[in-house]
Amino acid sequence: MARHYKLIFAVVMMLPLALTCSSGKVDQGRVVKFDKDNGTVTIIRKVACRAGKTDYRLPAVVYTMPDRADMEPEPKPGERIKLDTRDNQITYYDSKAGKLKTIPYTLIDQKENVDGDSPLVFDASSEKARNFPVVDTEKKTITVYSSRQKILTTFSLPEEYFSLPEYTWDAGDDVRIYYMEEGKALGFVNVTESDIHKKLHFFQYYTPMISISTRLPLRPSNTP
Repeated sequence: MARHYKLIFAVVMMLPLALTCSSGKVDQGRVVKFDKDNGTVTIIRKVACRAGKTDYRLPAVVYTMPDRADMEPEPKPGERIKLDTRDNQITYYDSKAGKLKTIPYTLIDQKENVDGDSPLVFDASSEKARNFPVVDTEKKTITVYSSRQKILTTFSLPEEYFSLPEYTWDAGDDVRIYYMEEGKALGFVNVTESDIHKKLHFFQYYTPMISISTRLPLRPSNTP
């Protein structure tokens, strides 16, 4: 409890400095393309819905990346935008058409409450996460893991969808971008590759870019 009070106190103390250091804006979304050679990232913007859930809005937005000193771990791109396990639908970004496509799937198997260290998704012998998605072209099945939803799902799709690349069914990293000029990122936080959303919930929703504004990078904590 004392740790939480210290965190809140630190946030309150940093707010005036953050607000005076920056008059820029914050964007947030899911990475669908990362061009390392040209230093650009393409995201689908994340927006809040009235029900308290999140949704994604087109068009896709391209940003030039900041200097490496101003960014968190490089983002992983992926075109899976939403996995709706209630209605058995999956939404992905069709980069050629520039549209979001939602298609129904046939559920084969689903396991819930699957933590990131579960043997189902983590190989203890190599101390590495197992690779997903798993596309089985013979059985016409796809297995995906959502770390946010803690769901491991295997489903089947019509044969036409198996011609799409595997990253179609993979979720890209969620990122936050601080900018003053449209399309030019000054600061970059990879939310997925950080445990901020698990341990610093207050930071994520109320002071999302304090670290960038004050030039103090947010990094995952090693404390439990």
